[in-house]
Amino acid sequence: MNRFFPPAEPQQLGNVADAVGATVDPAARERIMSDVMPLDTAGPEHISFLRDAKRRKDLAGTKAGAVFLDERFVSSLPEGCVALVTKHAANAFGIAAGLFHSSAMRPRPLTSRSGGEIAATAIIEDPDALEANVIVEAFAVISRGVEIGRGTVIGPNVVIGPGCTIGRNSVIGANTTIQCAHIGDRVIVHPGCRIGQDGFGLVRTPQGYRKVPQVGAVVIQDDVEIGANCCIDRGSKRDTVIGKGSKIDNLVQIAHNVTLGCHCVVAGTTGIAGSVTLGDYVTLGGGVGIRDGVTIGQGAQIAGYSAVSEDVPENATWGGTPAMDAMEWIRERKAILRLIRNATTSNS
Repeated sequence: MNRFFPPAEPQQLGNVADAVGATVDPAARERIMSDVMPLDTAGPEHISFLRDAKRRKDLAGTKAGAVFLDERFVSSLPEGCVALVTKHAANAFGIAAGLFHSSAMRPRPLTSRSGGEIAATAIIEDPDALEANVIVEAFAVISRGVEIGRGTVIGPNVVIGPGCTIGRNSVIGANTTIQCAHIGDRVIVHPGCRIGQDGFGLVRTPQGYRKVPQVGAVVIQDDVEIGANCCIDRGSKRDTVIGKGSKIDNLVQIAHNVTLGCHCVVAGTTGIAGSVTLGDYVTLGGGVGIRDGVTIGQGAQIAGYSAVSEDVPENATWGGTPAMDAMEWIRERKAILRLIRNATTSNS
């Protein structure tokens, strides 16, 4: 028994197939499945998946009741195992997991509270600005002029500064601070985030560095998820914007005036300097660094630990330090390795 999450919610096989766009034998549509599991631990009541041809040998020994897989692997299924045919088996498995474990798709309150319950230790300067069924947990501080939509959860020790707005059915994780920010609907902010603090704006003078006022805001659009301990600075004269549906991993720094497009994915420990613009559907690998003022075109992908110092075209794949077109980067690395081998051979 899992002490942290409720039991899985049983699903009809046909409903699962429809939800992920897979095809299934009509005779098996009403079969009840209890959960999703990997191939090696699945039982007859479980759904599993075959990621690729390298794991085909694992398919023969599985006891799973149904498996997401590409059509070319159907003939390898054990007798009695139902095929859920799709070209994207791993994605289908992930979506199906959300059906069985819907309660894990959104962080729950840390204390057992029902909608509309406010902890006695919370400080709320304008309670009338909270819509119905807002949960506010222990020691949260909500300043004057803050508006919070129905169904939103404010975690323990959260501090929300004056004038901020948070939409409906969002979750703000414990120990997060929010100021000068507007946050949309169904946004998840994991614990320990810092949103809306001053950007790193300085000018150099003969007397030393002087601070530049940061009078913009942070705008986080609907369906964004922000990982634990991220920092998103407010803009200087224009807003820092995180586009709809974007997913940000833990420990990411987003500086002032950044515009992150819709449905971007940013992996952990990435640093994005000021006034960077990312188009829609950009993917940044872990540990990427982007210098100020750079524009990354729609659909571009940047390999992990790359250092981006110039604009990246749309739909390009770049990597390296300094970052460049991925194929050029690979050719350069191979050429360097050949030079090293040749030098080693000539010296031996």
